[in-house]
Amino acid sequence: MRRLVLMGAVAAVCWPFAAAGADHITTPKEALGHELGEDYFLASYSQLETYWKTLASQSDRAKLVEIGKTAEGRPQYMMIVSSPANMKQLDRYKAIAARLAKAQGLSAEEAHALAKDGKAVVWIDGGLHASEVEPAQALMLAVYKALTDNDPEWMRILDDTIILFAQDNPDGQELLANWYMRNPDPTKRVGGVSTVPSPLANTPQLYHKYIGHDNNRDFYMSTQPESTNINRVNFREWFPQIIYNHHQTGPQGAIVFMPPFRDPFNYNYDPLIMTELSEAGAAMHSRLVGEDKPGSTMRSGAAYSTWFNGSLRTISYFHNSIGILTEIIGNPTPMPVPLVARNQLPHNDLPMPVAPQTWHLRQSIDYSMSMNRSLLDYASRNRERLLFNIYKMGADSIARGSTDSWTVTSHDIEQLEAAAKGKAAQPQGGIDPALYDAVLRDPAKRDPRGYILSADQPDFPTAVKFLNALIKTGVTVQKATAPFKVGGHSYPAGSYVVLAAQAYRPQVLDMFEPQDHPQDFEYPGGPPVRPYDTTGYTLAYQMGVTFDRVLEGFSGPFQPVEGLIAPPAAKVVGSGKAGWLVSHQINDAFVLANRLTKAGVAAYWVDGPSQAGGHDLGRGALWVPANPAARAIVARAAGDLGVTAYAADTAPKGPLTRLKAPRIALVDVYGGSMPSGWDRWLLEQFEFPYTVVYPQRLDAGQLRKDFDVVLLPDSLGIPSHGQKLVRRGPGQPKPEEIPAEYRGWLGSVTADKTAPQLAAFLKAGGVVIAVGDSTGIADMLKVPVADPLVETADGKTRPLPNTRFYIPGSILRAQVDQSHPLAYGVPATVPLFFDSSPVFSVPADAKGVRAVASFTTAAPLMSGWAFGQEHLKGADAIVDACVDGGHLLLMGPEVNQRAQSHAAFKFLFNGLYYRPPARACS
Repeated sequence: MRRLVLMGAVAAVCWPFAAAGADHITTPKEALGHELGEDYFLASYSQLETYWKTLASQSDRAKLVEIGKTAEGRPQYMMIVSSPANMKQLDRYKAIAARLAKAQGLSAEEAHALAKDGKAVVWIDGGLHASEVEPAQALMLAVYKALTDNDPEWMRILDDTIILFAQDNPDGQELLANWYMRNPDPTKRVGGVSTVPSPLANTPQLYHKYIGHDNNRDFYMSTQPESTNINRVNFREWFPQIIYNHHQTGPQGAIVFMPPFRDPFNYNYDPLIMTELSEAGAAMHSRLVGEDKPGSTMRSGAAYSTWFNGSLRTISYFHNSIGILTEIIGNPTPMPVPLVARNQLPHNDLPMPVAPQTWHLRQSIDYSMSMNRSLLDYASRNRERLLFNIYKMGADSIARGSTDSWTVTSHDIEQLEAAAKGKAAQPQGGIDPALYDAVLRDPAKRDPRGYILSADQPDFPTAVKFLNALIKTGVTVQKATAPFKVGGHSYPAGSYVVLAAQAYRPQVLDMFEPQDHPQDFEYPGGPPVRPYDTTGYTLAYQMGVTFDRVLEGFSGPFQPVEGLIAPPAAKVVGSGKAGWLVSHQINDAFVLANRLTKAGVAAYWVDGPSQAGGHDLGRGALWVPANPAARAIVARAAGDLGVTAYAADTAPKGPLTRLKAPRIALVDVYGGSMPSGWDRWLLEQFEFPYTVVYPQRLDAGQLRKDFDVVLLPDSLGIPSHGQKLVRRGPGQPKPEEIPAEYRGWLGSVTADKTAPQLAAFLKAGGVVIAVGDSTGIADMLKVPVADPLVETADGKTRPLPNTRFYIPGSILRAQVDQSHPLAYGVPATVPLFFDSSPVFSVPADAKGVRAVASFTTAAPLMSGWAFGQEHLKGADAIVDACVDGGHLLLMGPEVNQRAQSHAAFKFLFNGLYYRPPARACS
């Protein structure tokens, strides 16, 4: 995977311009043998690749560019389209777009001149969620039409704009198209279990190698090659003013959802984004209505908002670009448009209802062509204004980051209203204006001028990974070339600085500062309005990065970083001959441990605190006795991981735990579990060996013969605390409906078949790690833990209703028992990602059950939205339960949340190596 990510960063491979005046442009029918949108037909990515290469060779309006490789190693292509005259000057227009977007050292007069001279850049994509098949098919037709349409409107669009057409998920299109087309009988090409026919139904695996649908949650983190490639194009190379992300499926009883979006919007980005977004969305709706294409809806028509950062569309707002999301219906198997009564009454959010009918994929593609046209027409007519406005937003961000500024949130307004209570009403309404400065301009609540990440923090390699995530999204990071002081604090050379005075300041604030989501309820005392995605995701918190917020302007010996940052310089320190000590506080120390155990080299945990070279290495430091094989592995880790090893004269005193290469069974299910996919990716990054197993293998028993650890990720559908849960994602087909090679993947974790085999595995000394709702296995195994988030009504116990307790995707602070081996290397308090996660109550008289991390305060919220959080006080988040001599490790919050929660990784990694003696159960 590391190799593939690096390949995505190399120079693009291009197909040269065709000679002007090509006699014929190959039609989709000629290239594919079918029309795009034809019933019961889907084109694969292989066909797209071949077709796009043909088109690029035939038209002087097109240039095909490889922007990197995919997770499976395919080339990911982008087709650049503009007028022949513009195509000859692409580098010039790219440079103009970059200067305006970054806004640094550019006056308003210079920006106006560049805007007048430049071309609007518009990104249009398809295929990100491969099960949403319409966008990838429409993308192919859009490119063909862009090269062959010659009407006056289109010729103006080509003169005024540069269009970046891109396929977001080539691997997924290849999988889904081939799966759908495998049946020679077209009328049998249906989804099978979905109420809306979809090629996704019954596919054996995720439509992205690792993360499936979550490929549209990775954009601020950029773990996967595709999101890295796309971010590089959009925020480091081409800087489009508009980013259009096509999706499917539209709301029931309508055809397509388009912006404007519902509230809340994120408080960090420029307000001009919201007004331009409304303009562009209105233009798209007007085009459809004007062309007698009914059924477009907005705002209340769907749940989409603009709060969350991690999707392709939403990350654009934090980069001063207009992000467009459309969600349209349509499938190659004709489908019904149902009659939904409320959607037959025209209203502001659905001005032109659609009649119930049978709907064909080609109709959806026709809508997409109109939506593309309307957006490009908007870009053409507003070319100069869009170019100048992206500069203005960047320049305003630089100005805000250079002076005192405040970001007002809903909780600030609550404090303002509370401060006004009891005070006399003001003339003409309102409250005392003096409260504006007292509350909303409190000097202590200023936004930072910048952030400093000291090079001497405990896990500096992880801090570098965090900085690289920022760099991948275009944020400017600077490195200190010498020691410096700011605000009375001293920092060593090699520390890093992220100044707020940059065009992408909204992205900077969103990655460092807590998200303060409003209390959003349908009505006072009513149920919460479910957010589009997570409400709190501050990446610096999730990754456990140590940083200082600086409220005053500062400078120093800082030099901008060019490209991604290599692992920090590290070395073997000292000349001791007995062996080496490595801090357990460094996540990458697990890579070293895995390399050592794989090679059969002795390695140990020191079961207690350790110090070396004047540094506190924390509990569980890695001890490597000296020998030639160990020396080579340790020296390599110091060089390529940045893991410092301290040479010691004598072996550590006190008890040691010998590490053994873990034999890991990672559980997955037919159709693919995204949490299991994230676990696969994470284990590979840290070089843990693993074997993917399915419920049938668990049910077959004899697990201890092959495995030391069984890892049950979230979302396997295991009922918790007596509740019935349905596994997220597609259902399972009948065995006869799928090829024989996949039938062994069918099944689920059950109380009658699976639980007894896991109990036998534990009795034989195995370790089971259950994450998220998979902690329901504790009920199956009769582990004495209870659910503290319950109430008693009418003599019955039930979960707290969401009108009393509701925490959707937020970061909470937990207290850690650092003496437990699961917590080796973890700080005393740790951020945990909590998304309606299970928690536990350990009875005082329970034997062999021990809490490792707990919520000890009534206000654990760090970032996001936590209504009723006081109910968590005293609840346990991570528990070690001894079961018949083995250990069941319950981790309610997702300790591998989309591979972002580096601060919590050690709980999982320690668990994979956890081999306590049987006496530990007493």
